[in-house]
Amino acid sequence: MSRRWLEQEGRSWSEKGIITSDQYKRILDLYPEQKRAIGLIPLLGSILVGLGILSFVAANWQVIPQLLRLSIIILAMIAFYITGDRLLKKDHHNLGIALISLGLITFGAGIILIAQMFHLTAYDATSIIVWGSAGLLLTYLYTSRYLFLLTLLVFTGSQLYSTTEFNHFSYVSFVIMGVGLGFYWWNNKNETIGWGLALSVTLQFLLLVTSNAWPFTWFFIPVWLLYAGVDWLKDRRTVYPFQAVTLIAAFVFNLFIILFWSNDDISSFHHGLAANSLIYCSLLILLLGLSLTGKARNNRLSSSLDWVLAIPFFYLNNGIDVLYLLTLFTFSLYLLWRGYAEEWRLKINLGTLLFLCSTMTAYGKLAWGFMDKSIFFILGGLILLALSWFLNRRKKQFLADVEEDNDHEHK
Repeated sequence: MSRRWLEQEGRSWSEKGIITSDQYKRILDLYPEQKRAIGLIPLLGSILVGLGILSFVAANWQVIPQLLRLSIIILAMIAFYITGDRLLKKDHHNLGIALISLGLITFGAGIILIAQMFHLTAYDATSIIVWGSAGLLLTYLYTSRYLFLLTLLVFTGSQLYSTTEFNHFSYVSFVIMGVGLGFYWWNNKNETIGWGLALSVTLQFLLLVTSNAWPFTWFFIPVWLLYAGVDWLKDRRTVYPFQAVTLIAAFVFNLFIILFWSNDDISSFHHGLAANSLIYCSLLILLLGLSLTGKARNNRLSSSLDWVLAIPFFYLNNGIDVLYLLTLFTFSLYLLWRGYAEEWRLKINLGTLLFLCSTMTAYGKLAWGFMDKSIFFILGGLILLALSWFLNRRKKQFLADVEEDNDHEHK
C-alpha cells in the first residue's frame, strides 16, 4: 500500500469522523516512509564504480604484470564481498547490496579478463553462465531484488552471446535461470522482478526461434503456453506480468502486419515466416483449451477475449490488414472495459494507450497514401489530442465515482 495514498485518504477519513486523528497516526506508523530516491543512490553509485573499474583495468590491462592482474581481481572481489556483508550486518542494506553487486561485477569481469590474459578460446557461453550462477547464489543468500535483476541481466546476456556468437541456444542457461530465478520470484512475488523475468523469458523464446532458423510464428507457441499456464494460478494480480508481456508481444506483431505487410507480400510471408498451418493451429487450439480450462477453474472466463490477439489471420490470402486492425480495436476496447469493471488503473491506462495506438494506425493506413503530409500530421495530432482528452476525462470521472461510492459504503 502506498504511504502517500494512505496519508491523503486517511486525512479525509479523519475529517469525516470515520477514524480518530490518533488512529490515523497509528495507521501511518504501520507504514514507515521509504526514502527510495536516497536508497537508489548507493545502487547507482555501484554501477558507476563498476563501470569505472572495468574501463580503467581494460585500458591498462596489457601493462600490468600477470600476477598483479590476478591479485587485483581476487583482492577487489573479496574486499567488495566482505565489506558489503559487514555493512548489511550493520543494517546499511542499500550500501551493502551495492558493494556485493560490485563483487559480482568484478567476478564476471575477472572471468573475461583472465580468459583474454591466457588466450583461452570460448566455444560456448559457459563462462557467463558460471557468472550468472554466482549471482543466483548471492540472490538467495541476501534476498535482494537488485541482485535478482543483475543476475537476470547476466543470464539474458549469456543467451544473447550464445546465439549471436555461436548461433546456438543455451538450454543450460535457460533452465538454470528459469528454475533458479523463477523459484525465487515464486517465493517473493514482486511486481518489478516479475516484469523483468517475463521480459527475459519472452526475449529468450525469440532467440530460440531465430537461432534455429524456425519460421517466426513458432515464437508464439511457447509465449501463449506461458500465458495459458498463468491462467491456472489463483492469484492473478501477482503474476499478471507474464500474461501482459504475451499480450504486448502479440499486439506488436499484429501492428507490424498492418503497417508493413500487404496482400502482395503475403506469399513471401507464408514461405519465410509462417509455421506449418495445420500443426500451428492445432497447437494453438490446444493452448486455448488449456487456458480456458484454467480460467473456468478460477472464475476468470471474462478474460477469454485476450485470445483474439492469437487468431492467425496471416494464413488468409486477402484482407488480413483489415482483420488485424479490427482485432486491435476489439482488444483495446475490451481491455478498457475490463479495467473499468475491475477498477484496475493499470488496465485502464494500458487500454487507453492501445486504443490510441490502434486509432492512429488505422488513420495512418487509410490516409497516408492520398492526403497531403502536412494536413495528415496536423489532423492526426488533433485526433490524438481529442481522443486523449476524452479518455482521460472518462477515466478521472470513473475513478472519482469509485472513490465516492467507497466513501458512502464507509458511512
